Amino acid sequence: MTTHSMLDIALNDILRVVTPLQEDWNIRFAIINDIRSIVESVESLRGATVEPFGSFVSNLFTRWGDLDISIELSNGLHISSAGKKQKQTLLGEVLKALRMKGGGSNLQFIPNARVPILKFKSNRQGVSCDISINNLPGQMKSKILLWMNKIDGRFHDMVLLVKEWAKAHKINNSKAGTFNSYSLSLLVIFHFQTCVPAILPPLKYIYPRNMVDDLKGVRADAENRITETCNASINQHISNKGRSINKKSVRDLFVEFLGKYAQMDSWASNLGICPYTGQWEQIENNTIWLPKTYSIFVEDPFEQPQNTARSVSAGQLKKISEAFSKSYSFLSSNNHNLNSLLTMLAPPHVVKSITGIQNYNGSYFHPTQPKVQRVMRPPPQLQHHFQYASPGTSSNSSASNGHMQMPRGINFSIPSSNGHMQMPIGTNFSIPSSNGYIQMPRGTSFNIPSSYGHMQMPRVTSFNIPPSNGHIQMPRGTSISSSSSNGHVQNPRETKKPRGTNFNNASSNGHVPVNKGQQMWRPKS
Repeated sequence: MTTHSMLDIALNDILRVVTPLQEDWNIRFAIINDIRSIVESVESLRGATVEPFGSFVSNLFTRWGDLDISIELSNGLHISSAGKKQKQTLLGEVLKALRMKGGGSNLQFIPNARVPILKFKSNRQGVSCDISINNLPGQMKSKILLWMNKIDGRFHDMVLLVKEWAKAHKINNSKAGTFNSYSLSLLVIFHFQTCVPAILPPLKYIYPRNMVDDLKGVRADAENRITETCNASINQHISNKGRSINKKSVRDLFVEFLGKYAQMDSWASNLGICPYTGQWEQIENNTIWLPKTYSIFVEDPFEQPQNTARSVSAGQLKKISEAFSKSYSFLSSNNHNLNSLLTMLAPPHVVKSITGIQNYNGSYFHPTQPKVQRVMRPPPQLQHHFQYASPGTSSNSSASNGHMQMPRGINFSIPSSNGHMQMPIGTNFSIPSSNGYIQMPRGTSFNIPSSYGHMQMPRVTSFNIPPSNGHIQMPRGTSISSSSSNGHVQNPRETKKPRGTNFNNASSNGHVPVNKGQQMWRPKS
């Protein structure tokens, strides 16, 4: 077995182990509901909403990842603002409610942090949770990181691998004077901007202003402006046929990542990392970074000139630099095997999960998760506490008209090996609008790239469409493509359809009949 193939196997096995399963998503949704119940019991937080952000929203979390929650205060349609003192007081009230209801353990209140935070471990599998107040900037940053996957899916894998590697070397802990996960994600972005050819553009071409400055006024309007700008920029970048395409493997990109930052302690006092411009910046020439001095500067491209690596201490910078250089030298040599690679690349609990199976020799596979299946994006959850907003879709689907609007050309792809959108028994799709329509303008495409293309819905799957007429409207030109041998849209027994719901006069045998003049594409079997 060659060195390259061993490294490929090790990296792929790590990704398979750390990538969240459906149960990991479900647990976090349940925790969000738990926190919502606690917040609703606090009188001073009446009308506040509980909204996730961070790696959970950007789909960059692992099975053991924490959960970031923002309590957004009520201010009508406008973005709410609160001073640090008010945030400290309100988090103190939440702390009392958590203690009374026994909602978690290891409660820790950090009132004097730049952003006051309440930390605790949930009773649901010990997931660590961080609660803050009015962290709308954090929510929007998380969404933009999510959208980076639309440009290149290798970004998702690289971030997960880099975070696991950093944990293995104990350099992913801001409290201990090393990098936080957001800084590591930005280091990956910068690497993708500065590799040859570049994979990602400077982020000023994604959003040309300081994003946090534009979060003002009516919340829905501000979010939509940012979303539409990012959507247009990303689509323009993708459609640029003249750009060079980087075809390097994740393996090669990972090794180059380590090499790029291997001498970090030698240049960190002079050069800053600026994902906004996609360039190394001379610190002494960048007036907005002065006069503050840090061990290393990784600028927040969406909240300039904040330094996301401000927690890195001078003493720990040397340790960080050594971790990069030693790992780079090790992976560039031929003196390793699978076990030594895993020890270098992942923390002990991940290594144990991989090697703790009988006769392990690479190509780990989870007993409850097919080897070829990895969740690359959040499952379709239409729940009011979490909106999976891709560029061009509104993050506020609970608007007055209740439409889930998808502009022309938006593509929903399910990139699994068999293409199923699997929904366990009891899965509920709730559309809590006044009229309940799912509106899909002309040209909207549902792409199910599987071998047979079924959208499988087990018994008792419920589609809850609560309006009076219950129609799902699909304007002219909407394409439902089924690549199956029979081309059926299958409705298993006990699939629930509310009274008045119109499924295009589906017949008793579950087929969708084609009316005169209606076109449905069905490939040959």
